[in-house]
Amino acid sequence: MTLEAPVVLAAATGLEAGALRRALPGAHVVQTGIALAQSGPRLGPVVLSCGLAGGLREDVPTGTLLLPREVRRPGGDLLHCDEELVEALARGAARLGLLPLFDPLFTADAIVRGAERARWAAQGYAGVDMETGRLEGERIAAVRVVLDTPRRELHADWLHPLRAFLELRNWPEALWLFREAPPAARLAARVVAESGITAARSV
Repeated sequence: MTLEAPVVLAAATGLEAGALRRALPGAHVVQTGIALAQSGPRLGPVVLSCGLAGGLREDVPTGTLLLPREVRRPGGDLLHCDEELVEALARGAARLGLLPLFDPLFTADAIVRGAERARWAAQGYAGVDMETGRLEGERIAAVRVVLDTPRRELHADWLHPLRAFLELRNWPEALWLFREAPPAARLAARVVAESGITAARSV
């Protein structure tokens, strides 16, 4: 594939950004903060939103790879992901022996739990994040690996990770996160690396 501009890899947290930098040395990685709190929505004309997501349905367990073709923005509009980028990511997943889900993603304003999770699942959404639908650019796609699920929900405190960790009630969740989040972030980064997107340039 050919691209008119360098690819920006957008990751919310240090964990996700670090996984990308290790898997793709020299790539342009921007740590955006949760819900783009550390960056603006326009990072460049070609942007990949990379990292973790919440699974909304019972059939979307931890470790599921999501390559959505559509993302619902917080205001209700639909972001149509760049088809060429999605297909390149799918080829990268295939090289790793993975079968991704292409079902829609929902970008939320807060951690989604309980009845709200079920409500979005009933509308056909497979996963939720807090960044992709906030991005602006000519070509956008997302690669997300599911972490929390309907059977393993996260407390709303984790919207502010440091504050959440200071609460004793969150320590069991913290132990689970320390075990599950790093491999999920590494998997998202490996898919991007195998896709060859960051090496593509126009000729």
